[in-house]
Amino acid sequence: MIRFKDILAASSISFAVVLCACVTRPSQGVLIPTATVPGTSVIPIFVATTRQRSTSDPGEMFSGLRADAVSYAAIAVSIPPDSSRKIGQVQWPTSLPGDPRTNFTTVSADYIERQTFAASIAAFAKQSGRSKVLVFVHGFNNRFDDAVYRFAQIVHDSKAPVIPVLFTWPSRGEMRLRAYTYDRESANYSRDALEGLLSTVGSYPTITEVNLLAHSMGNWVALEALRGRSIRGGPTAVSLKPDKLKNVLLVAPDVDVDVFRTQIQRMGSVRPRIALFVSQDDDALSLSKSIWGDVPRLGDINPKQEPYRSELERDKIMVFDLTTLASAGDDAHGRAFEDVTSVMGMIKERLRDGQSMTDRGAGIRNPLDPLN
Repeated sequence: MIRFKDILAASSISFAVVLCACVTRPSQGVLIPTATVPGTSVIPIFVATTRQRSTSDPGEMFSGLRADAVSYAAIAVSIPPDSSRKIGQVQWPTSLPGDPRTNFTTVSADYIERQTFAASIAAFAKQSGRSKVLVFVHGFNNRFDDAVYRFAQIVHDSKAPVIPVLFTWPSRGEMRLRAYTYDRESANYSRDALEGLLSTVGSYPTITEVNLLAHSMGNWVALEALRGRSIRGGPTAVSLKPDKLKNVLLVAPDVDVDVFRTQIQRMGSVRPRIALFVSQDDDALSLSKSIWGDVPRLGDINPKQEPYRSELERDKIMVFDLTTLASAGDDAHGRAFEDVTSVMGMIKERLRDGQSMTDRGAGIRNPLDPLN
């Protein structure tokens, strides 16, 4: 007789096999600041989070528990010279303190208030001459430091001229089925906070454009926030003020395709431009599909097949199939962030040249051809 707990145990083992990040890294203390050295790059990250402050590890800053209110932080990450690292990857220290010549390290990490968050973004905009914000929403199985270092890598390797704002929700950062369901509910818990952040950042006078980048389960938070904006009477075709939220990039979305259809329909035609990145060889999404009743996940559809092709074209969603970029031993679920030349390069070119990230156009050096 097969017992339910046996099924859960088997599923947990499958999760560990599929989603295991094969990297040796310290379990604590990563965000404790250390000195940087010449030749490194320092990336500022402005943080808004629905996580609780950590009480057990000062180098964690925020835990995987849910907070009653949004908290803010400002972090600076040191990235070693390109000659000492593999582009597209986060090089974690194997022990602390890390060596900034070869590892990602933390230069500064401060808790700040909401007013300081706004003032810090305004000051950075003035100092850097940048006025476009990139908001990043991470996926399942991300500790706070995971999200911070990954976003720093994305910003650095894409060389996108943006102000980096991280929205991080309470993921437990564990590879268990129980943690997966907890993370999904944490994503639901955080959707209103992300909606509020997008509106808040868009209200800053120094900001001319807001762009949203979401990965894996973070796409659920992003799409629900966009849906909430439309329900609560967000920007419309007759709005006096133009909407600063211009582009949304959905990378490997762990989202039910049928639910996505209803979300897009609810948003209507007055919404940000959307670009979708998919891979049919994404094992993590394949496992998620089996957990959610064998309904396809948005991130592993074949966009050339019907009804997807017609629906994506009808809804004016530009789609990029990353399956063709597969290489031996790579991780399809994180491929978009590791293949800088194609995906991250597109972000850099579009933002630098002032183009929409989902506009077709000549002179955009991107080896991926959109399928619609």
